[in-house]
Amino acid sequence: MCGIFGIIVKENSSRSSSFIKTALNKLASVSIARGNDSSGIVFKNESSGTFNLVKGDIPVTKLLKSKEYSECLKESLSLYDKGQAFRAIGHARLVTNGSQLKEENNQPVVKDGLIGIHNGIIVNHNVLWHENRNITREFDIDTEVLLSLIAQELSIKTLPEAIQISLNKIEGTVSSALLFDDRHELALFTNNGSLFYVLDKDVLMFASEKHFLEEVLSKLSLNFKIVQLKAFTGFILNTVSFETTLFKQKEAFTGNYKIENHKKYSIKCINLKGSFDKEVVIDPMEFIDRGKESELYSILENNLDAISKLKRCTICVLPETFPFIEFDIAGQCNYCKNHKTQNQIQNFDELKKLVTPYKSKDGSPDCIVPFSGGRDSTYSLHIVKEELGLNPIAFTYDWGMVTDLARRNIAKVCGKLGVENIVVSADIKWKRENIQKNVTAWLKKPELGMIPLFMAGDKYFFYYCNRVKKQTGIDLNIWGINNLENTNFKTGFAGLRPKFDKKRIYSLTGPNYLKLFGFVGKNIIQSPGYINQSVFDSLGSFAVRYLMPKKDYFHLFDYYKWDEEELEKLIKEKYNWEKAIDTDSTWRIGDGTVSFYNYIYYTVAGFTENDTFRSNQIREGMITREKALVKVNEENKVRYETLRWYLEIIGLDFKRVIHTINKMPKLYDVHKK
Repeated sequence: MCGIFGIIVKENSSRSSSFIKTALNKLASVSIARGNDSSGIVFKNESSGTFNLVKGDIPVTKLLKSKEYSECLKESLSLYDKGQAFRAIGHARLVTNGSQLKEENNQPVVKDGLIGIHNGIIVNHNVLWHENRNITREFDIDTEVLLSLIAQELSIKTLPEAIQISLNKIEGTVSSALLFDDRHELALFTNNGSLFYVLDKDVLMFASEKHFLEEVLSKLSLNFKIVQLKAFTGFILNTVSFETTLFKQKEAFTGNYKIENHKKYSIKCINLKGSFDKEVVIDPMEFIDRGKESELYSILENNLDAISKLKRCTICVLPETFPFIEFDIAGQCNYCKNHKTQNQIQNFDELKKLVTPYKSKDGSPDCIVPFSGGRDSTYSLHIVKEELGLNPIAFTYDWGMVTDLARRNIAKVCGKLGVENIVVSADIKWKRENIQKNVTAWLKKPELGMIPLFMAGDKYFFYYCNRVKKQTGIDLNIWGINNLENTNFKTGFAGLRPKFDKKRIYSLTGPNYLKLFGFVGKNIIQSPGYINQSVFDSLGSFAVRYLMPKKDYFHLFDYYKWDEEELEKLIKEKYNWEKAIDTDSTWRIGDGTVSFYNYIYYTVAGFTENDTFRSNQIREGMITREKALVKVNEENKVRYETLRWYLEIIGLDFKRVIHTINKMPKLYDVHKK
C-alpha cells in the first residue's frame, strides 16, 4: 500500500553527487503517490559506522525540505565524494496499522540488526507473534514481525533461506528492502511483483512502480533497462562487489552465496513531528465497544414496525417511498415492468476472444483491473487472472474512506495471486476535511438528494485508472461493475426520473445533467457551507465519472454471469476474505461512508441500497421475494461500529449528527397519512 524506494552507488564510482541527490529526491517525491501519511529515509555511512535515519508523521515532500534530511544527505554525499559507497532507502507511508504518531511505527523500521522498508500488509501478524513466542514484539506495525522472523532465521540459515522461510509464513502482501547493521548487503524481495529496479555496473535504483523509475531516468537522461522483480522472487546485492544472488520464495535455495560480514553499525534516528493531532486510520475493532457505549447506541433509531407496514411491490421489495415508483392494479411497480434481464449477457467465450489481442507474449502485465477490495472486484481479479489467463495489475485508489478491512482483503488477494497492486493514495487528511465540510453543510439543511456528494471524492478512481493505463502502456481495462447495484433512488431524490434504457448504471442524459446541476445549485444557495475547499474536487469527480471517454474498456459481468453463492464461496475459501464486525453481509463493507448514508436512507425513507440490490436479484430470478425480505430486514440494521468510525474519522460529533438525522421528516409517515 506504500511506496518504497532506494539508491545504492558503488564506492569509487564516477557518478556525481549531483546525480545521486537528483535521483534520490526524485525517487522520493514520485513515491508520495502511494502514501503521504508519514515518511522516512535512512543513509548508511561506511567510515562513521552509522545509519542516519530521519522520519516522521509528515509527507515525504516535506521531509525532503527539512534541515535534518539535508544534513544527513550532505554527510553521506561528503563521504561518497571521498570514495565511499552511497546507500539510502526510503518509504512513503499510507498508514494501515500502527499509528503514525508513534515514531517507532513509521518506516524505515529498525529491529534486531535489520533496517527495513515494507510495502503491503501482513494480515496474520498477530498469529505469527503468538506462534513465535521466542521473538519479542515492541511496536504496533506489522512490518516488525517480518524483520524479527528473518533475524531469527539468520542465526542458523543463509540470508536467502531466512527470507524464503519467513515469507512462506506470511499471509498478505510483502514488497521489501533490507539493510543490515553488520553486512555489506541489500535484500529486495516481493510476493506480488510490486517492486522494480534498474541495475548497472555501479548503481542500483528501485521503486514500487515502473513509472516512478521512468520518471527518474527521464530526469537523469538515462536509458537503463527497468526490470520487474517478479512475484515470489528476490535478490541480494553485495553493495561492495555489486554481485547479485537470486532466489525464489517457493523453491529451495541452491545457488552460491557468500556472506560478507563487517563491523557493526550504530543507528541514529531523528524523528520529525508533523501537524497530525490524531491517527490517520482507526480500526473500529480496536476502539469501539457498543456494550460500553450504550448511551450512544441508544439514540439510533430502528423504525422497523412503521417501515414494515409500507406498501411494497408484489414482485420485488421496493416500497412506496421509493422515488418515482408507480404501482399497477396488480401491485407491480414500474421498475419491475421496465426491467431488462441480464440473462441476455454475452457469452464468456466472446470476452476471451476480445481480450486475446491484448495478451502479452512474455508474461508482462497486459490488463488493468480496478480493485477496491470489495467482493465484486475480488471476484473480477480472480476471473481475469485464473480464467481469462491475463496478467493483470490491480489498481486501487485510496481516497480516505477505504477501511482497514478492505486494505487487508486487498493484501490477501494480491499476495495469494501474486498480482502487482498499484495504489494511488489521495491526500487523506484533505479528503476527510472535504467530507466533514460537506456533511456539516448538509446537516444545516438535510436533503436526501445531496447525499451522493459525500462520496464524490472516490470517483477519481476513473481518472487515476486512465492515468495508470497511460503510465504502464497497458490498454486493456476490465471492470467488475455490477448492474445489480443500480440505485436509481440516489438521483431520484434529486428529482431525476429513472431512465430504464440507460446502458450503464452511471449513465446520465443531457437533460438530467441540467436537472442535477439545478438541484445541487438550489441546495448550495440554501446552505452556503457547500461552497468550500471541496468544490473543485466534487466538480472534477462528476466530470471523470460521467464525461470521461472510455476506451479498451470491458465490463466483466456483461459476459460472465454474476453468482452470489459462487462469489462468496470463492472469497471465503480461496482468499480467507474477512467480513466486517457489524454485519454478516459481504457487500459494501470496504468503504466507511456506506453505513452512514444507509442509516440516513433507512431512517428517513424506510429503505436502503440493500432493497434495490435484492429487488434486482428477484427480477433476475436469483432469489425469492420472501428470502429478499428476510435479507433486507437483516442487512438494513444499523452498522454501529462502522458508523461510529466514520463520524470519528471525519471529526463530527456522533450525538449531534444522529439527532439531526432522526429529526428529519419520515417519508413513511407522509405516506401513512
